[in-house]
Amino acid sequence: MRLSARYTKFAVLAPGTGVLQTATGSGGDTGTLNGAAARTEATFLRSLDELGRLEQLDRVIGPLQRAVRGLPLGRWRDVLHGLPIGHPLHPALVQLPLGSWMSAAVLDLVPGTRRGARVLVGVGVLSAVPAALAGWVDWAEQHEDQMRTGLVHAGSIAAAIGLYANSWVQRGRGRTALGKALGLAGLCAAGTGGLLGGHLAYRQAAGPNKAQPVPHLVAAGWHTVGRVTDFPVGEAVRRELGEVPLVVVRQPGGHIHVLADRCSHMAGPLSEGKVADGCVQCPWHGSVFRLADGANVRGPATAPQPAFQVSVESDGTVRVRLPDAG
Repeated sequence: MRLSARYTKFAVLAPGTGVLQTATGSGGDTGTLNGAAARTEATFLRSLDELGRLEQLDRVIGPLQRAVRGLPLGRWRDVLHGLPIGHPLHPALVQLPLGSWMSAAVLDLVPGTRRGARVLVGVGVLSAVPAALAGWVDWAEQHEDQMRTGLVHAGSIAAAIGLYANSWVQRGRGRTALGKALGLAGLCAAGTGGLLGGHLAYRQAAGPNKAQPVPHLVAAGWHTVGRVTDFPVGEAVRRELGEVPLVVVRQPGGHIHVLADRCSHMAGPLSEGKVADGCVQCPWHGSVFRLADGANVRGPATAPQPAFQVSVESDGTVRVRLPDAG
């Protein structure tokens, strides 16, 4: 595709320097990035990325992580992770408090809606509790850089909850102007928390299914992964299929199961995990997957593992294929 002249001049940042460099083609100045705006954008993104490198937060993260993991939640922990719905529950739960608070901000601009605004502020505070709990449960099973960013995210949301709780109290005492001001401050804190949550989810990939790309990386058809004798009974063995690592388990009855090796939760190596009761457990965060079909039996993983079909030839050669691959 040939670019028109208006797209032949552009600005880029020199790697690791934040210094603006401009490359110019035959076109005019149309489409040139503003230098100051580009530097501001780069500084902003660099600041967000730096949150994941704040090792000073680790002294707080350790005790908090142990406390969250120690909560007696039982099977409710998997519910809070989102296992029953197949994806993290936290992003869905935050819609209610944020929606309530934003609606309250709109009503604050409309005469005669004082009572409705206070009700929405209260609904937001109450609904933020289960949303925050789900977020903490997810946070305790993340990588270090994600936990650092997540801690700042949680701090912003905690500030928002505190401001809105105070706003609700002040509105009830008739101090409407102060209540509105506190609500506005709370909305800013919640917005900051939402920004950090988006950075955590999409730039740092906390939450997405890490096994989703597997069908797009494996070629269609059958592939040889070894011979039956290469796989000791009851042990998880790692094999490579192009770019995709596999975990191969030979059951006592001779049946062989093959799953994608990288855990759908945080890409942990299942081949290094424990095999028991027809399942394999991720060594990183404890997610359990059924060997027969890759179904996730226990979280924090909310998505199943890609399961390969297995064929054993008469000479003992083991071949696998992934339905819908390619």
